[in-house]
Amino acid sequence: MSKFDPKTEPAGRFAYDGLDRVIHEKARLSVLTSLVAHPKGLVFGDLKQMCGLTDGNLSRHLQVLDEAGLIEIEKGYDHNRPQTVCRITAPGRRRYLDYLKVLEQVVQDAASAAKAGSARNTARSPARWARGA
Repeated sequence: MSKFDPKTEPAGRFAYDGLDRVIHEKARLSVLTSLVAHPKGLVFGDLKQMCGLTDGNLSRHLQVLDEAGLIEIEKGYDHNRPQTVCRITAPGRRRYLDYLKVLEQVVQDAASAAKAGSARNTARSPARWARGA
């Protein structure tokens, strides 16, 4: 087992402060990804289907995203039927893209750490373990 050495490891190296808690929740990430892919917006029912959420669950997540300024919700009518359209805002798009950059760094760091850990374990293991025997 390798030991953590605070002298060689930068402080907070794996803290990832840029992982926005508002966006990081699975359902909200799904909503924002759907809206980024459809910049003109999505009708509530289509968004609900794309994200696999219930009416109530989607409504609550939309409320959180709206309060954070990441999306806008437009209520209106289509052929005398109520219709809710959701769109990502310009600041929401920027925050989403910034979040993705941090998430990409997490994936790169995880892959590098896994590769380095695997190499260390293989180097210390007896030859028969390295061969899978």
